[in-house]
Amino acid sequence: MLDTDTKRRIDTARDILVGKVPDPKSQVEQITIALIYKFMDDLDAESEELGGERQFFAGDFALFGWAKLMRSGLGGHEMLNLYAEAITRMPENPGIPLLFRDIFKNAFLPYRDPETLRAFLKIIDEFEYDHSERLGDAFEYLLSVLGSQGDAGQFRTPRHIIDFIVTVIDPKKDESVLDPACGTAGFLISSYKHILKANTNEQDHSTLTPDERGRLADNFKGYDISPDMVRLSLVNMYLHGFADPHISEYDTLTSEENWNEYADVILANPPFMSPKGGIRPHNRFSVQSRRSEVLFVDYMAEHLTPTGRAGIIVPEGIIFQSQNAHKQLRKMLVEEFLVAVVSLPAGVFNPYSGVKTSILILDKVLAKKTDHIAFFKVENDGFDLGAQRREIDKNDLPQVAEELCEYLARLRAGEAVDDSQSTPMAAEPEAQYTTDEPTTHGLVIEKAKVAEGGEYNLSGERYRGGEVRLSQFPIVPLDEVAEVIAGQSPPGTSYNDTGVGTPFYQGKTEFGEMFIGKPTKWTTDPRRFAEKDDILMSVRAPVGPVNLTTQRICIGRGLAAIRPIRSRLLTTYIFYVLRILESEITGSAGSAFSSINKSDIQRIQIPLPPLEVQREIVSEIEGYQQIIDGAQAVVENYRPQIAVDPEWPMVELGSLCKIGGNITKDVDLLRPYFGADSIESNTGKLVKG
Repeated sequence: MLDTDTKRRIDTARDILVGKVPDPKSQVEQITIALIYKFMDDLDAESEELGGERQFFAGDFALFGWAKLMRSGLGGHEMLNLYAEAITRMPENPGIPLLFRDIFKNAFLPYRDPETLRAFLKIIDEFEYDHSERLGDAFEYLLSVLGSQGDAGQFRTPRHIIDFIVTVIDPKKDESVLDPACGTAGFLISSYKHILKANTNEQDHSTLTPDERGRLADNFKGYDISPDMVRLSLVNMYLHGFADPHISEYDTLTSEENWNEYADVILANPPFMSPKGGIRPHNRFSVQSRRSEVLFVDYMAEHLTPTGRAGIIVPEGIIFQSQNAHKQLRKMLVEEFLVAVVSLPAGVFNPYSGVKTSILILDKVLAKKTDHIAFFKVENDGFDLGAQRREIDKNDLPQVAEELCEYLARLRAGEAVDDSQSTPMAAEPEAQYTTDEPTTHGLVIEKAKVAEGGEYNLSGERYRGGEVRLSQFPIVPLDEVAEVIAGQSPPGTSYNDTGVGTPFYQGKTEFGEMFIGKPTKWTTDPRRFAEKDDILMSVRAPVGPVNLTTQRICIGRGLAAIRPIRSRLLTTYIFYVLRILESEITGSAGSAFSSINKSDIQRIQIPLPPLEVQREIVSEIEGYQQIIDGAQAVVENYRPQIAVDPEWPMVELGSLCKIGGNITKDVDLLRPYFGADSIESNTGKLVKG
């Protein structure tokens, strides 16, 4: 448990740095480097007290000792130059182990302000080295400030989600554990703690032998493409008791050096996004793709030992996208590896990303013992789904973990979980999974049903109550799931075209293909607002067309804003629904033009599937749109090429046909024109018009 003083010191260190080092990841790196620097000196001091010699700050590096750095009377610029030189030269220090050299690799001081450094090192001086759990927890708290890692699509996995997956997969003391996209090593450390706890007696004493402990530390391995993440992983594992952690800087998707290494347990939250142009993987993957999320899942499935298990967090696209690579991957998983899918609520990765995710549970042994796949749904994970992720009293994870673990245990025991052991569902080959206590989260589906149509769709909502059809969803009025804001034009004297005030939009003429166009008018006296990602509807001549907003704007009488309740309605889903309903949306006929009022909009009836299905529908629509856009691009760029043989004779067109007919004003007069009356009906030959 993180103690108050340690948390305060970390927060203070970050507060000191934030003015000079605004990037959270750089703050973490600077604190990490300083802590290791201080801890090495602490170890030297401890060695001297016990009658030994200094190891880390000896020889040429003795002048960089912490006491010399912090001595009174040392000027600010002298301290700055000494510290900057020390961390830059530390990888050359023959007295430190390879682990510490890796930590200091490419380290540097990113600012030159002596007062900032002095205040920062004063806080670091309050830390004392030990291997206690308290210090490991403190470093994990420090890592919690990390969010999105740029274009790599990496997100820090919440601790409670990691622990849930580790509980379900249940790594053992004699099993190898791998995370091929390890980030800060959260999965590896959670697995290590899980094994230690599982091998503790009633008196809280470890039952592991010294040999077992030694082998246990060697069983954990991680890769990451980022040297910064490798550095943080090394420190994190070191502070959790790993004297020699096995973390490598390695590109899992493009390098082949480790291809022949396998693991009993693989746990990961791989990057969700691919760089522009896609990944360029080697050719040993079973599924050919340039999408990182597809390749990572393929890699993990293929690198399990014959008795291997895996828990993988995946973006929703893996679950149902219709691209060939996604379908091929799902087919392989269903046929050889997959035993369960756990749907997580959107917002688990807030505030860094609102991406919807699921957890794939792979087990090579159990997948061969059952013809079913279990689907579990987590609606609440103990935190609200807003940007702040505040704790709430609703948490499905413990019950889902219990139900899923029992389901897997029954499979291991050879108990077939099929229709006869589940709630009868008429003739449907699906079953609500039951234990002694009624389940509220699990659903067991035959693999044959999942494979229907070749889609291998892994969205559990598709199978709840039968195949998903739009007509099966409840039809609700729009105001039940969204707020409608009627526009109101500001006073005419407040308008300007110089960019002063709030952008102002009036009607359909300002709409784009999907997003509203750039503003051309502003107002200093806005009355009604549409916020970013609201849907705008044209309410006057014409009625019904919709667009999406890109920023906060003022809306006039020609528009209404529709603001979905995020917990019930996906913005892009209702946008496409309203597009489809556009021709059916009619208002009352006024004296000058037709219009629709706020009440009319609120009464619009829409189908309301679960959020997971809404995302599936949107993904399908956008997938088709990409195909359409690609086809249009081909047509627009198509230029027929006629190979002209230079031996062909060249003649004047007039010698072969007569040019005439009635030429309209729309015809280019420089080109020949042929009307219908210029063609002889029985031969198709051109004649005088």
